[in-house]
Amino acid sequence: MARVTGDNHGIRLWTRYGVLLLVAIIFIFPLLFMVMSSFKPSAQLLLDTKSLRAFLPVGDLSLQNYTDAFDHAPIGVFVFNSILITGVTVLLCLFVCSLAAFAFVFIEWTGKTIIFAVLLATLIIPYETIFIPLLLMASQLPWIGLEGFELGWLNSYRVQIVPLIADALSIFLFVQFFKDLPKELIEASQVEGASWWTIYRKVVMPLSGPVIATAAILKFLFMYNQYLWPLMVVQEESIRPVMVGLGYFTDQLNVPWGEVMAYLTIITIPVLAFYLSLQRVSIASVASTGVK
Repeated sequence: MARVTGDNHGIRLWTRYGVLLLVAIIFIFPLLFMVMSSFKPSAQLLLDTKSLRAFLPVGDLSLQNYTDAFDHAPIGVFVFNSILITGVTVLLCLFVCSLAAFAFVFIEWTGKTIIFAVLLATLIIPYETIFIPLLLMASQLPWIGLEGFELGWLNSYRVQIVPLIADALSIFLFVQFFKDLPKELIEASQVEGASWWTIYRKVVMPLSGPVIATAAILKFLFMYNQYLWPLMVVQEESIRPVMVGLGYFTDQLNVPWGEVMAYLTIITIPVLAFYLSLQRVSIASVASTGVK
């Protein structure tokens, strides 16, 4: 009987691994196609799409697409701009949204339930519907910078960062996580005389590694893939992000698909690096939280 039970457990385990492997292959195929295609001439690339050769390193392989892509557009500038804009926005988002969630969960104040419900209702509003009002505001808002006073935020890093810092989804994620934290920790901190800021900084946030990693990944992907908003508010090439830079390769009759694949491969590297690093941070945070 025990042997039959063990055999059934082994079958279920291998079935689960098989399903996970199939899902992983499905997700890897587009990345594999992109990387392999980036080394092939456009004519061969299109021809190989008819067979499995599209996923294999066969044919006339070279780095010519990467060389041509860098000659075609200032890719380094675009990648730097996207990393800068995305990184600053993610950090500010984590700070602002976690503070808001802390106030919703741990501090008692009048009307917080209604305000939180209204906040959640904004999740159904697409960002595209508010871009026109934001554009009108950004063109009229004053700014005091190093050059002095000026009117309008267009053609700047700040207009790509400030309007997109806070979002309802990140606040919701932090609220749900904070609700699961032991209330005894907060009560013990209050007994010791800790202020709300101290509780937030030294008690709550050190235990919030998993939700920080989750919110950071979602915000990173949202900001890194921004296209419409930067296209509307930025005209200078020196501060354009990577998604707007993709238009440098697609605004012609004969699209150089090899260069497009090379460009997509280059701009995907920061995304994979950020995701893998935060995944490791999340796992380490879960382990350390359990030990504490």
